[in-house]
Amino acid sequence: MKLILIIDDDDLFRAMLRQMLESEGYYVVDAPDGKVGIKLYRAKPTDLIITDILMPEKEGLQTIVELQQDFPEVKIIAISGGGCVGPDNYLKIAKMLGAQFTFEKPFQREELLEAVRESLK
Repeated sequence: MKLILIIDDDDLFRAMLRQMLESEGYYVVDAPDGKVGIKLYRAKPTDLIITDILMPEKEGLQTIVELQQDFPEVKIIAISGGGCVGPDNYLKIAKMLGAQFTFEKPFQREELLEAVRESLK
């Protein structure tokens, strides 16, 4: 069974994403920010990471850079709801930094699940 790490500062969003992925048969662990997420990944690497971009402590772009440096094989899906420059700019940067897929919140459930399946092949 594949293990997925969700990193997002929104408790309700994390819970919704966890429920969606667990209903598809995945195991899920989660973290409220990049700092905790990286610590969890170092302790037990997961098959996939889904990370938000704008978070306190350590935001998503920093998280992607650190994970890519230390674990070049890591698979990452980046998501963002916006910010002052809009989600599109952040997601373009996330893609350049190594995210395999990017999604703007809100996104279609099936589109994310397809990206998860593709990432885990």
